Amino acid sequence: MSNDAIVLLKDDHQQIRKVFKDFEAAGDNAEKRKGQLVDKMIELLTQHTYIENEVMYPRVRELLPDLEDDVLESYEEHHVADLLVVELASMKPSDERFDAKTTVLIENVTHHMDEEEQDWFPKVREGLGRKALQEIGEEMLEAKKKAPKRPSQPSALKKTIDAVIS
Repeated sequence: MSNDAIVLLKDDHQQIRKVFKDFEAAGDNAEKRKGQLVDKMIELLTQHTYIENEVMYPRVRELLPDLEDDVLESYEEHHVADLLVVELASMKPSDERFDAKTTVLIENVTHHMDEEEQDWFPKVREGLGRKALQEIGEEMLEAKKKAPKRPSQPSALKKTIDAVIS
């Protein structure tokens, strides 16, 4: 697999979209299955937003200052997703608003991924080129090794607290 940062992020997006589709296809009375799928969503999204927030966004901000507004918008979209993830992590699938909250998370994250893939990634690829994207990809792979999988883990906790109090 390529170490290109955009290829790595698109691969994450593909995994996340699959879990979203599985949740939407699970049916009304599939509480156990939905709980498992939301756990997987939380894990994938916590890792993904961590590597974007810790590596991709800061590097793009530094190297492509013209994309500052896009990066700031992405941080805000992550902020919204972080809040929903924290809330879902403390809920049971039988809770009245579990499905609704998960649906809002899916809609928000899908919008964010679509925007990145259709608008932001092409600008980043054009601005940075292959070598820089491979270097950033290497940094992301290293960061992913230590990335949290739950919002309650220490490395995610600061991000979680920032999301709640910001």
